Amino acid sequence: MSVKQVDVVVVGAGAAGMMAAATAGQRGRSVLLLDHAAKLAEKIRISGGGRCNFTNLDARPECYLSENPHYVKSALARYTQHDFIKLVERYGLGYHEKTLGQLFCDDGSQAIIDMLKAEVDAGGAIWRMETAIEAVTAVEGGGFVVQTGKETWQCQSLIVASGGLSIPQIGATAWGYELARQFGLGIVPTTAALVPLTFQPQDLWTELAGVAIDPAEVRSGKGKFREAILFTHRGVSGPAILQISSYWQAGQPISINLLPDVDLQEHFANASREAHLVTVLAEVLPRSFATVLVNSLGPNAPLKQYTPKQLSVLIERIQHWQIIPSGTVGYKKAEVTRGGVDTRQLDSKTMMAKAVPGLFFIGEVVDVTGWLGGYNFQWAWSSGYAAGSFA
Repeated sequence: MSVKQVDVVVVGAGAAGMMAAATAGQRGRSVLLLDHAAKLAEKIRISGGGRCNFTNLDARPECYLSENPHYVKSALARYTQHDFIKLVERYGLGYHEKTLGQLFCDDGSQAIIDMLKAEVDAGGAIWRMETAIEAVTAVEGGGFVVQTGKETWQCQSLIVASGGLSIPQIGATAWGYELARQFGLGIVPTTAALVPLTFQPQDLWTELAGVAIDPAEVRSGKGKFREAILFTHRGVSGPAILQISSYWQAGQPISINLLPDVDLQEHFANASREAHLVTVLAEVLPRSFATVLVNSLGPNAPLKQYTPKQLSVLIERIQHWQIIPSGTVGYKKAEVTRGGVDTRQLDSKTMMAKAVPGLFFIGEVVDVTGWLGGYNFQWAWSSGYAAGSFA
């Protein structure tokens, strides 16, 4: 079998991979972009309910988790959210800010995919979809040989943008981690992130499934988020919970303040003493939630029948609810993967492995996890641009 030559092979035609292929191609490098999937950029397509939350106006290093927290600074500074916004505007795509700096594409996720594909095509890259890699070997003197089922390619630079383990139903695999290990790179242990949390059976309030509280304040470890939460049949979800899941460690409690903007002592003091407790609470909480909460404490009675101590216990439960989740719903429902290729072994300016010249890792496959709300896409754009600029 003849060996075909290109300057750069990019593995993974998702957000980071297409950005890297476009950047490298447009600076004159010959590029092969390949992916084992049949459909292009499925994770972009399903993002934001099909609207693609493509970046966040507030993207900054503090919004990312990594065992090497300074790693993201260089890439985020070199290719910012404003740079990607300019690209979106150049293609005439409409967008809007939803909440908390989250930018969504008015024209849907497919418009972002089409834009990125056009950028890759502008750089003249060769496409190979539905193409699995059988082997990667280093070439003596530099470079790599990438063997697929039908072709063998030799390149100077290999960019790995194969993603993490989240949403396996659209093709996520551990291939990138396996390749990193093959070349001697360490892996920070991986787990599902930006994912709903599950409760033990005794802690479940299944009758509240579908009830949302907005806002709530959720804390765990060093994380604190103030957004909506949603009760489920298995535990809790919603933006605040997805956010805190990236900080939560198994066995740790989470603390939830269901009414961060309400002084409950004052609320009870101003309420009618004749009003039943459920009615008083229903003024500041969903009635269904107030009913279940009061029933868990005893019969619903007029406010005057409760002692100050009983009301203090209730306030504590509402505003300092401590619970230890049993786990998460796993990678199937996770937005991203926490952990990955250890960035302490990568150059923060180029994304290249320090000990393996020409080998780059970008996007979700590395140990960088952004907040919910467009931050992970921005990492894909920034890290892809960095690798594509040097590969």
